[in-house]
Amino acid sequence: MRSDVVRLFQTLPHPCGYFADRTAQNLVIDPSVPQLPALYEHGLQRGYRRAGGHVYVPHCMGCRACVACRIPVATFEPDRSQRRCLRRNADVEVSVCEAGINDERYALYGRYLQERHRDGGMDDVHPEDFPRFLFTTWSPTRFVEFRVEGRLVGVAVTDVCASGLSAVYTFFDPAEHARGLGTFAILSQIRLAAEWGIEHVYLGFWIRNHPKMDYKARFRPLEVLHLGNWRNIESLDMD
Repeated sequence: MRSDVVRLFQTLPHPCGYFADRTAQNLVIDPSVPQLPALYEHGLQRGYRRAGGHVYVPHCMGCRACVACRIPVATFEPDRSQRRCLRRNADVEVSVCEAGINDERYALYGRYLQERHRDGGMDDVHPEDFPRFLFTTWSPTRFVEFRVEGRLVGVAVTDVCASGLSAVYTFFDPAEHARGLGTFAILSQIRLAAEWGIEHVYLGFWIRNHPKMDYKARFRPLEVLHLGNWRNIESLDMD
């Protein structure tokens, strides 16, 4: 993606969500361009990510810790722990739905943020925050719902592009933490991608040795964007 074809804006420095002693900045594709949906499709392959109506990539002064990562669907094999997760959730009904807010989803989203992000700036949820962060009018978003006996227990916000599924965000019932619904959501998105003939599931950014990011490296093989090329994460340890 070339900056002489479309404008890129750099955000002001803001507190980093992963390292307390660092600030972060992003490069954001001009959100007003009419070809933004097509740019997003190409941007995924170049390490970009969507949040609400913005397509961005980290661009922090003196730090390159955030690395785009994706799962090649055809060669993915669940490990023993992931197979146990699938068995634990054999009773979960998975359905692909249109993106949107309703009372049931909003209540679940609020409970999740209260439990997982208490006092972190995200727990004071308002109805307008739901679409502002999770989807927008132009995004190719679907909500993958997880239900147990008809009760909504989780939602995986998923962008469906020709080159890959992008796992945008997952929220679930905190009371169901023993199920491992975060892991199950990714496994479900891998299965859907395989059924739809889509090659990759994009997981956003991975940070080596960061406790919030370790779970991504457990989906093998995992590819990371390194110096402009997608490489197997295991090959980085050989450099």
